[in-house]
Amino acid sequence: MTGQNQPSPRPIEIRLKRKSRLLELEFDDGKAFSLSCEFLRVYSPSAEVRGHGQGQEVLQTGKKNVNIERIEPVGQYAVRLVFTDGHDSGLYSWDYLYGLGIRQNELWQAYLHRLEAAGASREGGHSVFTLHPTGGHSH
Repeated sequence: MTGQNQPSPRPIEIRLKRKSRLLELEFDDGKAFSLSCEFLRVYSPSAEVRGHGQGQEVLQTGKKNVNIERIEPVGQYAVRLVFTDGHDSGLYSWDYLYGLGIRQNELWQAYLHRLEAAGASREGGHSVFTLHPTGGHSH
């Protein structure tokens, strides 16, 4: 975490590697991350993915082969990633991208656990599962 008086790290280079489906980010504090397009897609900051509050997240499935079609700058603070599945509503701020990079392993494992719990797959298919904080069913 950066202190109150320190500016947040900013990317000095963003490279899209379409063949390997990776977005490479280098920040001005020396940290560098290589994030898969799938990881960026399933952790999109959009309301469509995150829902409108805690426990409203929508589990993204079948995104293993998704790629980034283009990267659109948004001011001096973010980029919009346009994915090959048509998703384009997430604004990825520098702080958000940095946080994804720092927590990549933890977040990826959490995603795989949620997929497994839902009986869902990273492979193709268009099922959408809504995650509910309470797993019980009422009859």
